Amino acid sequence: MTSRSKPWSRSAGVLAVLALALTSAMVPATAEPKVPASPVPLARQSAAGSLDDLVGGKSVVGETSPIHDPALIIGEDGTWYVYSTGLLARENGGTPQIWSSHDEGTTWEYTGTVWDEIPAWIDEHFAGGTLPENLWAPEIYENEGTYYLYYSASQFGGNNSLTALATNTTLDPDDPDYEWVDQGVVVESPVTGLDPSNPGKTFNAIDAGIVEDAEGNPYMSIGSFWYGIFLVPLEWPSGKPVEDWQARTVNIADRFIPGNPIEAPYIMHRDGYYYLFTSFDFCCRGADSTYKIAVGRSESITGPYLDKEGRNMFGGGGSILLESHGAMNGVGGQSVSGDYLAFHYYDRSNAYAPTLGLQKMGWEDGWPTVDQRVALPELATAPAPAPAPATVRDGHKAFFTASATGTPEPVAVWESSDDGGDTWQTADVPQRAERGDDSTYTSVAEVTKAQAANDGRLFRATFSNPHGSVTTEPVELTVEPKPGKGRK
Repeated sequence: MTSRSKPWSRSAGVLAVLALALTSAMVPATAEPKVPASPVPLARQSAAGSLDDLVGGKSVVGETSPIHDPALIIGEDGTWYVYSTGLLARENGGTPQIWSSHDEGTTWEYTGTVWDEIPAWIDEHFAGGTLPENLWAPEIYENEGTYYLYYSASQFGGNNSLTALATNTTLDPDDPDYEWVDQGVVVESPVTGLDPSNPGKTFNAIDAGIVEDAEGNPYMSIGSFWYGIFLVPLEWPSGKPVEDWQARTVNIADRFIPGNPIEAPYIMHRDGYYYLFTSFDFCCRGADSTYKIAVGRSESITGPYLDKEGRNMFGGGGSILLESHGAMNGVGGQSVSGDYLAFHYYDRSNAYAPTLGLQKMGWEDGWPTVDQRVALPELATAPAPAPAPATVRDGHKAFFTASATGTPEPVAVWESSDDGGDTWQTADVPQRAERGDDSTYTSVAEVTKAQAANDGRLFRATFSNPHGSVTTEPVELTVEPKPGKGRK
């Protein structure tokens, strides 16, 4: 769980309000999953059968939980990676988790952690107090062939925090050069020197997001509660702050309300504007989480960032882009890669487990758009509501076809059974996806070379989106012997 409810020191009254908020925020942590969920059985999908994503929610399957604060990056080889907050109580080391997808972000698998344990210097930094249970809110950025992984450590409930850096030359764990090299601290808090007119102004040094301006100068947006979001100038190739960075840091967003619940900044540059995405309100409370994603834009990287109504985000502005809907509760902790918005949410259909969410953003009048419509998957009446039984000769191809509707567009998962349906396994077959004009999604599974051993095998398809799933009735594959050969 990431630290998403931190006290903000402007008045004793505010601290009292946040003390109550912190108490409730700590409760659901013990109920969250502590290990990656078992893989969902998935069929392979051939590259030729993939469809371009529609604007709106992208259905994902596989190992997608527990994921907090996903940092999404798409590698040069087409592999999608997500780096997320480490597990509580230093389980699996407590360092950032890594997830990958080889089918354009649809099917995900857990691929390990950055390190086996939290670096010793972090424990030395926090010696004398409560040691961090895990490392939070990673950010991944590539520059000149080097991958920069920023991560945070903190004592929950305060701003005794730091953001640190690790570097690598590859994201592929099978590459012999793969190694995350810790580069130490980047910024820490409390910090002084941010505002000569207000010596007490400080930030909470977590939730880093990296962006470059039009000239290629890097900046780090950072902050959580307290005085809001700040923009820190960095330099390449170190990836660390420039000299005298405190005096050059800009306070770009502050809600100026009790508690100041704003955090998780991420800035992207598009068509002459810098877009600041932030998370409003409260994370990490499961069913009670009120997280939502807001956005503003500016022609200058240092602001001012204004929302659609012209309100300054340094003063309470921010147009709500994405919020709770359907089974997705408390959406936030976002990052952006291309037109894809990655975030976590608490899944109402799965005991409020923190889960990976994706939206392909559209753009209208210079503003990002998403689709929050919800329609649970339903088997379609045409062209194929359920697979039909198939009968083929030994060595020939067999096809099964099923169709469904739903919003977001559902993903088809094919399974097979050799024991009459008592148990089901991954159907290790390619599938082809088709999209009809009536928003019907069709999946065609291919048994490339049916064999006598496959005779009597059952097949079924499950269509899933973030809000639910529906499964077809099982059907049988009959494999007839080759001419001149009898059944064994």
